Amino acid sequence: MAEIVAAFGVPHTPAFPEQVRRLGPGCETALLFAEVARHLEAVQPDLIVVFDSDHLNTFFLDNMPTFAVGIAEKVVGPNDRTAMPTYTVPVDGKFATHLFAKGLGAGFDLSLLQDFQIDHSILVPLHFLTPRMNVPIVPIYVNGLVPPLPLSKRCHALGQMVRDTIEGWPANLRVAILASGSFSLEIGGPRMKPGSRSGTPDPGWAKRVQKHMEMGQVNDLINEATSDRMLAAGNIGGELLNWISMLGAIGDRRPVFMQPQLAQGHAYAAWRWD
Repeated sequence: MAEIVAAFGVPHTPAFPEQVRRLGPGCETALLFAEVARHLEAVQPDLIVVFDSDHLNTFFLDNMPTFAVGIAEKVVGPNDRTAMPTYTVPVDGKFATHLFAKGLGAGFDLSLLQDFQIDHSILVPLHFLTPRMNVPIVPIYVNGLVPPLPLSKRCHALGQMVRDTIEGWPANLRVAILASGSFSLEIGGPRMKPGSRSGTPDPGWAKRVQKHMEMGQVNDLINEATSDRMLAAGNIGGELLNWISMLGAIGDRRPVFMQPQLAQGHAYAAWRWD
């Protein structure tokens, strides 16, 4: 039977691959990704389910689904000129199709995505965590950028549906859940410092989010993570919904590793129970 063996959360800042290439494996970002990668390698997943928010590259304002599942045999990217290699990533199309059907049956009006490419928000994490791109993924897109955002409790329920679907899959499959995104981030908006392209408007909120996760206080996080509160932390603050979706899949567990970069409004984390 299939089972969830671990979960992980990381940021996806597009400058990270080039930054690490320039500064080397001893820089802070490289070391933090390496620690998460160590936990991922230890559990040897057969599949990674990725909760992600596309950055208006795969979707745009004329077609912005609240939730979508990507179904293909492989995907290519990045499709947004991020300074990193071009990758081809395998997708478990059979399981993705099953997940899509189960989601509809559970009352989630999921969009179906078949002919698509992926941007840095998926590929930056995979670049560091699975550089050989040999572990299939199933991407689940959550609208964390364009208001109105989905409710936190609905995203948590989405994660629970994913967990139930995995546990009901008859084949042996070791599944890792990956959340990609930041807690406080402003890009191209009024809360950036003059002369900057991005900023962290609310590191205090990022710290509070981290504390809730460290303590396994998922309900408190859901109750506090309203759309207004997330967007007050930056126009990309809704990426927190990816982490909340991931928490729905694993329950009120505490991470075995969680390290913030509060000045950048995000954290690196691993949940394991082996």
